[in-house]
Amino acid sequence: MKLLVIGSGAREHALAWKLAESSHKRFPATVFVAPGNAGTELEKDLKNLPITAIPDLIEFARKESIAFTVVGPEAPLAEGIVDAFRSAGLKIFGPTQKAAQLETSKDFAKAFMGRHGIPTADYATFNSAAKAHRYVDKKGVPIVIKADGLAAGKGVVVAVTLEEAHAAVDRMLGEKRARKAGPKIVIEEFVEGEEISFIVMSDGRHTLPLATSQDHKRLEEGDQGPNTGGMGAYSPAPSITPTLHGKIMREVIQPAINGMEKEGERYIGFLYAGLMITPGGGIKVLEFNCRMGDPEAEVILLRLKSNFITLIEHALTGNLDKIEAEWDRRTALAVVLAASGYPDSPRKGDAIQGLATLPAMLPEEKDYHVFHAGTATAGGGENGEEIVTAGGRVLCVAALGDNVRMAQRRAYQIAGQIHFEGCQMRPDIGYRAINHRK
Repeated sequence: MKLLVIGSGAREHALAWKLAESSHKRFPATVFVAPGNAGTELEKDLKNLPITAIPDLIEFARKESIAFTVVGPEAPLAEGIVDAFRSAGLKIFGPTQKAAQLETSKDFAKAFMGRHGIPTADYATFNSAAKAHRYVDKKGVPIVIKADGLAAGKGVVVAVTLEEAHAAVDRMLGEKRARKAGPKIVIEEFVEGEEISFIVMSDGRHTLPLATSQDHKRLEEGDQGPNTGGMGAYSPAPSITPTLHGKIMREVIQPAINGMEKEGERYIGFLYAGLMITPGGGIKVLEFNCRMGDPEAEVILLRLKSNFITLIEHALTGNLDKIEAEWDRRTALAVVLAASGYPDSPRKGDAIQGLATLPAMLPEEKDYHVFHAGTATAGGGENGEEIVTAGGRVLCVAALGDNVRMAQRRAYQIAGQIHFEGCQMRPDIGYRAINHRK
């Protein structure tokens, strides 16, 4: 059996790792990762595939008789990789280009939620900076400014001063980077509360909720500093009670899946709802992502006991209602090690020390995994090459523990063995869960 995962980050490393692990419960499989990273290159059951062009990927999938493909990041979805694979008669898990507009266009997502009664913050859309500035002055701060399209994690500003809000408007409607993300911006009300992640698999009609999770977006301890793609996460999320879980499924997830089908586009793939739980227990959808979160994927997949290949096969055949997922009872917690200068100007090329000695130090341990994100190989190591930083978020160390504190202690113990110049690592991942239990 041969499988293909599209992407190069820690999420894709986790997806490929879990698929390879699941294959051993049935029969051995080779999992290709396109293009992959230094970590996927090191895994014995994974093979990096240094191609990214969709026609080349289709040719490879046909030639190698790939059983199915899983799409990790958002960019290929926006480019229509799912539509192209399906047109070629190839099985692929992910939403079509039209369905992926839930993530690729903030304006589309807000209008979609309005059409289908999904709770979200009040908003307005602008392509005129002058009108946007007047709206900001009218509404006041705090206020949230979002680029309409994909912006590589730099398209959202939570402005706490009018100066900051106006600067964000000028930047997003004026800079070339923002234009690539879309010619429009969405300005929405600021919502107080606790932010959570809720991720499901969908076959177009039925959904399978994955383990609950919560991430830490801010760069620095105590949720200070700039927003990032995520500095750590844990699963399960104690703030998502059974009652809240049911409410999210009824008010957010199922209406989104049903709404897509009503609009002629069945949604097949992962669906991520970024939610704000208000002090009164209400729900507001902050965003939809059409993929697993990162680093949420790493903690969710570390806890997954069911066969991941079987789950995806059920999703591709429209039978997710015939299966349930089984989860490790323990808590998983992940800590991100980020490059110097992240998130604005991450430095590349710093040598990473300590990775090679971990297996020798912990030979029998099965309670952790180091997932690579922004890594690459370069000449200069003892064996002719070494692993160096090659992106903003470099590594994600995920570990299991009987409770949050034990998982936290384990993850930081392992992360502490890894070093590279300028490494940034929050020291308090999981503090919300610990405070919640208190």
